[in-house]
Amino acid sequence: MMDTNASINDMKQYIILRFDDEQYGIDISYIDNIVRLQPITRVPHTQSFFLGIINLRGEIIPVMSMRRKFELPEKENTNATRILIIKVDGNKIGILVDEVREVVTLTDADIEKVSSDSNDMRTYLTGVGKYNDSLISLLNIAGLITDIESEF
Repeated sequence: MMDTNASINDMKQYIILRFDDEQYGIDISYIDNIVRLQPITRVPHTQSFFLGIINLRGEIIPVMSMRRKFELPEKENTNATRILIIKVDGNKIGILVDEVREVVTLTDADIEKVSSDSNDMRTYLTGVGKYNDSLISLLNIAGLITDIESEF
């Protein structure tokens, strides 16, 4: 059942990722694929957060570590570790995440917008979602990808 106060237009689906005890959400429209961890071929002389490349069904995709990009401590990969294939403006990039939890639907009323200051973590966030008594940092994927491309 849909809430009568929420229209289809102000509802968005987010895929929820986990890093340690933190939850992040990515607008599901950016998700091309979710794949299990596979061998990543290292590429020399790249940014520290860039892990290398994978061959996904004949397509070469660069893979980055969100942990390194967000300057979180390193952690062993587990059976829950996944590579999210993100598609922005026709370009694909893989993002290594600790765990993919679920897909949730949030309305505009569930999201608190954040103001952005340059050179600040908030530039990677579009807002904070409230879902089942927990908070979800909603990632600005387009901003994150643009920032990554500028560093290469």
